[in-house]
Amino acid sequence: MRRTFILIAFLALASSAAAQDFSKVEVKSVKVGGNVYMLTGAGGNIAVLTGDDGVFMIDDQFAPLAPKIAEAIRVLSPKPVRFVLNTHYHMDHTGGNQFFGAQATIIAHDNVRKRLESGAKAFGRDFPPSPKAALPVITFDDRITLHLDGDDVRIIHYPDAHTDGDAIAYFPQSKVLHMGDEFFNGGYPIIDTENGGNVRGLIAAVDKTLPMIPDDVKIIPGHGPLGDKASLRAYGEMLEATSAAVEKELKAGKTAAQMKEANVLAPWNETWGKSFVKADRYIDELVASLQ
Repeated sequence: MRRTFILIAFLALASSAAAQDFSKVEVKSVKVGGNVYMLTGAGGNIAVLTGDDGVFMIDDQFAPLAPKIAEAIRVLSPKPVRFVLNTHYHMDHTGGNQFFGAQATIIAHDNVRKRLESGAKAFGRDFPPSPKAALPVITFDDRITLHLDGDDVRIIHYPDAHTDGDAIAYFPQSKVLHMGDEFFNGGYPIIDTENGGNVRGLIAAVDKTLPMIPDDVKIIPGHGPLGDKASLRAYGEMLEATSAAVEKELKAGKTAAQMKEANVLAPWNETWGKSFVKADRYIDELVASLQ
C-alpha cells in the first residue's frame, strides 16, 4: 500500500499520455545562456543546444508532444537534432525517443537502456519495454563529454538518487546546467525507490554539484522554473533537513502514518509542499529510502 502511494505523482505523469489532451499543450522556449534554451510543455523540462554542428537535446517529454517539440526546435535552429540525452528512464523524459531516434543518436546511462529495453516495475505497475527505435544507442557508466556547438557538454552520472540511471549535463561555456529530476525547483522530489532511487543519493548529488558550478550558473531543473545556484543550494538544504526530521521519528519508532498525522514536515510545507508532490507522499519516499 505504501509503495503504491509513494509515486502517485509519477504514475499520474505516466498515465497522462492517455488521460491528457496534449492538443492543448503549448511548447514554449526561453533562452537560458549562450546557445542553450529551455523548452517547457508537459513532463520534464527540455534543454536544447544549437549551433553549426546541429542540435543537442536533453529529454523529450511525452510521445504525443514530439511533433510540437520538433517544431519549437525548428524555430530555434534549421539544423537537425543530432543527439538526445535521456537524464533517466521515466516516460515524461523519454516518451519522444522513438520520434527523435529516427534521426538522432540517443545517449543515456547504462541503466536507462536496461529499464527501457526490459520494461520496469514501479509502485504496483508494469511499464512495458520500449521499441528498439526508442532505445539509447550510446550508453555510459560514469561520465561522457560531447564537444558540440562551441560547448564541452559534460554529462555525469549520479548513482542511486532519483533513480539508478540519473545524469546531469553541464555546459561550461554557456554556464548552464541541466539537473534532470535530481532537482525539483520549488517542490518536494519524486524518488523512485523501487528503481534505485534514494534520498541519500539525491543529497549527495546536490552536494557534489554545487562546488563544480560558478555562482552565475543558470540551472534547468527536471521540473519547476529555471533556477540558479542559490535555489539548488536551498533544495539541498531542504532534502537534508526533511530527511533528518523523518529519520529522527523513525529512530523513535514512529510509522509513516504517525508522522503524517503529526505533520512532521510542517516547517517546510509552505515553501516546498505546494507542487504536485505533497508532504504525505514525500514522507513515504523518505521512509522507504531511510529504512
